[in-house]
Amino acid sequence: MRWPGLSDYVFSVKTFIAAMLALYIALAINLDRPYWAMATVYVVSQPLTGSLRSRALYRLLGSVIGAVATVVLVPNLVNEPAWLCVAMALWTGVCLYMALLDRTPRSYVFLLAGYTAALIGFPAVTAPETIWDIAVARVEEVWLGIICATIVGAVVFPRPLAPVLSARILAWVGNASLWAEEVLGPADESLGPVIRNRLAADTVELRMLTSQLAYDTSKDQAATRWVSEIERRMVLLLPLLSSIGDRIRALRAGNGVTAALEGVLAELRVWVRAGNPPPRSEATRLRTAIAALEQADDPRPEQDDVWNVLIRTSLLLRLRQLIDVRQDMRDLRGHIEAGGGPLTTPLSIQIDGRDQLHIDWGLAWLSGLAASATILVLCAFWIETGWQAGVGMVQLAAVACCLFASLDDPTPALMRFLIIALVAVVAVGIGLFAILPMANNFEMLTLALGAFFLPVGVLGAIPATQPIGTALGFLTATLLSLQSTYAADFISYADGSIAILLGLSGAAIMTALMRSVGAEWSARRLLRADWRDIAAIPHGRVRRGREELAALLLDRIGLLVPKLAAIEPGHELAGADALADLRVGINMMELQHHHATLPSPVREVVDGVLFAVATQYAVQAELGHARPPPPVLLEQIDRALDAALATEDARARHLLPQLVGIRRGLFAGAGPYRGVTPATEPAREDVSPADEAPLPGPSGAAESRDAP
Repeated sequence: MRWPGLSDYVFSVKTFIAAMLALYIALAINLDRPYWAMATVYVVSQPLTGSLRSRALYRLLGSVIGAVATVVLVPNLVNEPAWLCVAMALWTGVCLYMALLDRTPRSYVFLLAGYTAALIGFPAVTAPETIWDIAVARVEEVWLGIICATIVGAVVFPRPLAPVLSARILAWVGNASLWAEEVLGPADESLGPVIRNRLAADTVELRMLTSQLAYDTSKDQAATRWVSEIERRMVLLLPLLSSIGDRIRALRAGNGVTAALEGVLAELRVWVRAGNPPPRSEATRLRTAIAALEQADDPRPEQDDVWNVLIRTSLLLRLRQLIDVRQDMRDLRGHIEAGGGPLTTPLSIQIDGRDQLHIDWGLAWLSGLAASATILVLCAFWIETGWQAGVGMVQLAAVACCLFASLDDPTPALMRFLIIALVAVVAVGIGLFAILPMANNFEMLTLALGAFFLPVGVLGAIPATQPIGTALGFLTATLLSLQSTYAADFISYADGSIAILLGLSGAAIMTALMRSVGAEWSARRLLRADWRDIAAIPHGRVRRGREELAALLLDRIGLLVPKLAAIEPGHELAGADALADLRVGINMMELQHHHATLPSPVREVVDGVLFAVATQYAVQAELGHARPPPPVLLEQIDRALDAALATEDARARHLLPQLVGIRRGLFAGAGPYRGVTPATEPAREDVSPADEAPLPGPSGAAESRDAP
């Protein structure tokens, strides 16, 4: 946690100004519950302008959808209280389910639609004839708070998202370059696992920031496409660096690093880590040096050296990919800094397809079910006791279940929320009965509220304490129940406070019983999802391209990193290497894509490898943990290498790197390949430029591509 800075204090002041403006207007136009406008400001406000606008827009839409749902449900089911509770609970659960299936800012629409219906609908149960007036009033109050927060946030010292995103991307690239320098260096990697895990997790966060960039200024909107292009290359860079490191380790172990290769690696280290972007001619010169090394490996190797030649060939192709990816990222960064617009220089890599995000349908269903069950249980308690303030208990339980549903185990967060609510209850009690009675006008009220809400706003500006600040602001503003005249009543205050505490306690208990899962459970589900996708490749059930599969698996790795970190070192999942699985999956897709064009003998053994590897991952998905691949699979891969080396068909020989990649991904500790078929290397002129292309060309056509 960091200490607050000037921008944090500015955010707090801006939020307080917006809250007071919303409260003043709500009082002036005599809205039913003006404090809802004030509370909405603290829910919506975000330090970054783009995040504020996206949240504001989706909250506007969600509140309207939730209000419409209550107008439909309450009048039609008011004579059947039990069925009305069931309908409201199901609505909230379904909306929460939909929100968890969408891991973009759009999910806020479903989230708000779910608990807005609870906030509007349950108070109208005792007076269904007023549901239209209540729904309209709630929407007006919420919209007023959103509009005030958006205007103040955009006009008073706005904080654009683009510079923050740019700094985060630069930090990511710096860490990636540090890893690349270590990978290409003469020593073994020591920071590699730490850096690559951090990079994978940061990629997920950066994608969320980029999704909000379109809500910033028009200049930032123009750059959104190019920032997304940078992120797609970031996705390619991680498995690429992992693959390069693996090949270099294998070559060093087999004394296969020549002096010429060592020189190219040294030059690449300098080029990758260059602070100021080098001229494009440097990338061209490095590609030429790599081509010269490929020619040096052209003569047919002796049998004892065939493995080193295969590894070197695979490495050199990946080094060319590294140059293409890194140069594209530099070109894109310079293009964005120049204002965006059409590219004047074509990119080396054309990536088609949409971004892929992991969706856990089962966890979303369980979360929706737990929220519905919580609402039903508390509704039963409310109806049976006839407790008038019980409606507040149900309302806040619905809100709490929705807000924390994305966590593996929401129970600790709900318990912290309960403690925050207790602090808010105490603060409201002091304010209502000791301070606010002395506020004779709005100016005095503003001064009194500022003493509490300004520090709360600072908490909301710091990422580590933002949940605390947002919860305190929302709960305190709601419990104060400010109206045009002072009418504090201790009985009402106590009733409302007890209802809030019971609602949060009920939500925590029900969540602990039905929904809480540990890091191990979530990590196992993510790994199983990876393994099932990889196992489906030979069967043609994966409807994704190479880049889309890489994006999906890397997204899961980003989600997996914090979960694996919470698992004990000796656990069976702690040693899982999802990045190696990603490399194997990409290589399998390349083999699957081209196997139909292979000569019959080669195609048969390649198909055998694909289905054997798929079986390995299918068994792992069934067991729920990784297992060592059987030795017979290594023999199958080596037979496929034999067949590919024995043929003069250029297409078959070009798929050697994929077989090498699968062998290294599954059997990194195995000895070097010792084939029984004399190794031959085709002349370079037998290989077409299209066969050489490591990634799609400028046209974006599906060409033969090397994989990590």
